[in-house]
Amino acid sequence: MIDLSKTIDLSTTYLGLKLKNPLVASSSPMCEDVGNIRRMEDAGAAAVVLHSLFEEQIEIESDELDRFITETSSISSEAQTNFPELTKPVRSTEGYLEHVAKCKQAVRIPVIASLNGTTKGGWLRYAKQIQQAGADALELNIYYIPTDANVTGEQVEQQYIELVEAIRAEVRIPLAVKLGPYFSSMANMGRKLDAAGADGLVLFNRFYQPDYDLEALEVVPNLILSNSHELLLRLHWIAVLYGSIKADMALTGGVHSATDVIKAMMAGAKVAMMTSALLKRGISYLDTLSTELLVWMGEHEYDSIKQMQGSMSRNAVPQPKAFERANYVKVLSSYAMK
Repeated sequence: MIDLSKTIDLSTTYLGLKLKNPLVASSSPMCEDVGNIRRMEDAGAAAVVLHSLFEEQIEIESDELDRFITETSSISSEAQTNFPELTKPVRSTEGYLEHVAKCKQAVRIPVIASLNGTTKGGWLRYAKQIQQAGADALELNIYYIPTDANVTGEQVEQQYIELVEAIRAEVRIPLAVKLGPYFSSMANMGRKLDAAGADGLVLFNRFYQPDYDLEALEVVPNLILSNSHELLLRLHWIAVLYGSIKADMALTGGVHSATDVIKAMMAGAKVAMMTSALLKRGISYLDTLSTELLVWMGEHEYDSIKQMQGSMSRNAVPQPKAFERANYVKVLSSYAMK
């Protein structure tokens, strides 16, 4: 039997980093444990994005964080989800830097740190310290839901741009920006972030929507893991942006199978990031995905990942209008009641 790993090249590049394949473990509580990160490397992950250091942690002393999370109503829902009932000690900002250093010593794959917030605050100082701790790159997980009716869309965009510009001026390591899809002109925003110094865009952040507890009459956090259907929005915008910006693109949200990874590559992504799939199936699932990727590529006569990247982007398909309104009309007209 032919060893497909010797005849098919799964390698890719992301943020200037050479990766053995496009499988990246994205930011999650799993990444708080060095042992998990070692297992991710052993199972085939090409890189790992560490769990986020939250803006709330930077601004508030760790011994006050318990009270803050319990009492405040302004903390982001993602931060609340990351600290369920605080059943274990919250890692301090200094502890996060130590974790970055320990991970770099423990594995050979790139380690990407993550900052989660919306304002400059202490980000600049910690961005530099994260670089000094040895992180190979930094992901800015910008989690901002504007609720002030006086804030315009232009002001929201400018907040993103200024944050990226400020951090880009302070660090030399590659900088990726993880953002949501809720901009009036995503293509224009992609170009602005590109010009601001982002080396990569991570599409898209999943905003966790709160639910109502009708008995207690309380608003409660609601965490639902992703599914492959969520891939479609990401594919759309990566395919549209491919070729129009210099920044590398990572697809995150909805990657659960080798087919999902292949679609991400064909749209124009450099890597496919995943968390929910690993939570559902275990870290060893990375090895399964790698094997299935090789089998599919062998059956369809692809020699490398690079060969397929962008092959189904808006600029490459015979009908680019399929990414625009024409596709909307076609889908609606093709549906028939049974």
